[in-house]
Amino acid sequence: MRIGLFTVLLAQSSFEDALAKVSELGLDTVELGTGNYPGDAHCKLSMLSEPQRLKEFRARLEDAGVSISALSCHGNPLHPDAAVRRGFIETSRRTIRLAEKLGVNTVVDFSGCPGDSDRAKRPNWVTCPWPPEYSDLLKWQWEKKVIPFWKEQARFAAEHGVRIAIEMHPGFVVYSPETMLRLRQEAGKAVGCNFDPSHLFWQRIDPIQAARKLGEAGALFHVHAKDTYIFESNCASTTGVLDSKPYADEQHRGWIFRTVGYGHGPEWWAHFISELRLVGYDGVLSIEHEDSLMSAEEGLSKAVALLQSQVIRQPRPRIWWA
Repeated sequence: MRIGLFTVLLAQSSFEDALAKVSELGLDTVELGTGNYPGDAHCKLSMLSEPQRLKEFRARLEDAGVSISALSCHGNPLHPDAAVRRGFIETSRRTIRLAEKLGVNTVVDFSGCPGDSDRAKRPNWVTCPWPPEYSDLLKWQWEKKVIPFWKEQARFAAEHGVRIAIEMHPGFVVYSPETMLRLRQEAGKAVGCNFDPSHLFWQRIDPIQAARKLGEAGALFHVHAKDTYIFESNCASTTGVLDSKPYADEQHRGWIFRTVGYGHGPEWWAHFISELRLVGYDGVLSIEHEDSLMSAEEGLSKAVALLQSQVIRQPRPRIWWA
């Protein structure tokens, strides 16, 4: 298992400076945004039609001793507004094609969320089964929008030797292990999970048990290292887990995103990493920083230090009695 960095938090730095920072931290792999929500600060899709730029890009990575764990284009490819949807899908498909050219086998995306009809302009995320029109809407979304799109998208990815790692994220149709496995069952094995425990914590889903379930299904493609802190008093008395206040209103929220170790300590992360190993995950822990209480520099350095204390980059030892 290796520790990597999702370079979105270094978007204000040049590509060369970002690579230098990665090396300074003792890391050797990165996750790069190519557009949609993550932006494309360090990886431009225009390289698809510019072979020399693509060659130079690969050379910079090689010179720095840095590999790519995944290309990320988190978007809403099911957005009900046709123009918006086309933009998300175009970026996603071009990212898949670029991943093929770069020899990267994983592209991270969101599942997306449709609206409530073909005339809708905004997504409609269903969170309860009643009144009955919500159940009817959810059935329509999956049967008419989700399944047809993702079957075709999975086919396209497989043709290019790429797998799609869906990040389970509330607000989209795939937000839990249950919905992740449903999409995988419908779309096929080219679709799996970008496992971000921070989005499970606040839903009261145990990421360790979820990793076991998804790992046993062969669905763990990529992992984000990001934490969540639950303000139990707010959550229990006022907000519940469905809290729509701005992330910057930390004092009044039910939960906030934190850097690794500031929502759950080293012991929890040790158990989580052990569980990943148990189910055969030997990929990257890609650090994602969205901690509003720490600078990127501080949050990143603390996350790296904690994870480096837990991850030893060497083959698993043979047991004398095995």
